[in-house]
Amino acid sequence: MSLRGKVALVAGATRGAGRGIAVELGAAGATVYVTGRTTRDRASEYGRPETIEETAELVERAGGVGVPVAVDHLVPEEVRALVDRIRQEQGRLDVLVNDIWGGELLFGWDTPVWEHDLDNGLRLLRLAVDTHLITAHHALRLLIERPGGLLVEVTDGTVEYNERNYRVSPFYDLAKVAVNRMAWAHARDLVKHEATAVSLTPGWMRSEMMLDHYGVREENWRDALAREPHFAISETPRFVGRAVAALAADPDLARWNGRSLSSGGLAQEYGFTDLDGSRPDAWRYIVEVQDAGKPADTTGYR
Repeated sequence: MSLRGKVALVAGATRGAGRGIAVELGAAGATVYVTGRTTRDRASEYGRPETIEETAELVERAGGVGVPVAVDHLVPEEVRALVDRIRQEQGRLDVLVNDIWGGELLFGWDTPVWEHDLDNGLRLLRLAVDTHLITAHHALRLLIERPGGLLVEVTDGTVEYNERNYRVSPFYDLAKVAVNRMAWAHARDLVKHEATAVSLTPGWMRSEMMLDHYGVREENWRDALAREPHFAISETPRFVGRAVAALAADPDLARWNGRSLSSGGLAQEYGFTDLDGSRPDAWRYIVEVQDAGKPADTTGYR
């Protein structure tokens, strides 16, 4: 998969899926603009150590060109300035990945709307939905100037899964369903410009925050299975990154327009693997094993 000469913007690339996607686009040879609110000089409310500069360095190490830009995607002027910079420096945008999130600290599990903190819930929606629309408003203007562009809206859960399952709380549920629908809607507009929009969900991802939650590192992540056996189906952030790189390099990309996709499903289609050589199909596992109340067993699922 070669993306030499291609320019990508990964919005929300400080950590997690965004970082994994940026690195894999870089590994395919792309120039990748990586944005977020946490830099070496300024932290977001997360208070975490990962920075956009580190992500850009990982992109460079993988073989691409990494350009870190501090952006709050809730501020239209900052997003406009970012796109103007990409236009001036590159003259093109081939891939836009909307991975802005920032809501992990804002939702309550299994909490009805009348018990949920209202300010936190509304802030979550702004971070998860408004940011995507603001970024699409400014960046898609540049992306559609050349045929073959790709928009990836990153969410949690496929359309099929989210239609049948209550996702955590009304605020979280709405946020993740909205991003899926957003990709479907953008696809109707982008097809006129020979561009493609999809929504994409990773599986149970071993992000930096998830590893910390279980008190493990990537090197010993299986130690977490004693606490949560179903964590055996988990995947690295690079897995969903390889899904995006595969899409971006597909000459028949338009066949996916408007579709809801998963990292595991695309691995079966394109043949890529996670870093350990496996192909975890998390959403099929979640339905057929975890949600079905069966004992943890990834046989046939990775």
